[in-house]
Amino acid sequence: MITLVIYDITDDELRNKVASFLRMKGLKRVQKSAFLGDLSHSERVNMEAGVRRLIKDSKANVQVYPLTPACYSQRSVIGVEMSYDEEEFLV
Repeated sequence: MITLVIYDITDDELRNKVASFLRMKGLKRVQKSAFLGDLSHSERVNMEAGVRRLIKDSKANVQVYPLTPACYSQRSVIGVEMSYDEEEFLV
């Protein structure tokens, strides 16, 4: 299932760790604080558990949205297509 992960994490080091972890799980950055990818149910559960471990005891907000292909195909992209160089966001 297509999975969208968005987050607000103010701690630079933690934010970079979460971003690296999400990339390692096969998700692609689609905005500065948003990752998207196709994950099975068990892969999503595993990813969520890993994020929970990473952000434990911090003031971070991570939201995970499973999307059906029909929902995803109805998305609107307003503005220019952005290409996010992964290294560009490391602090």
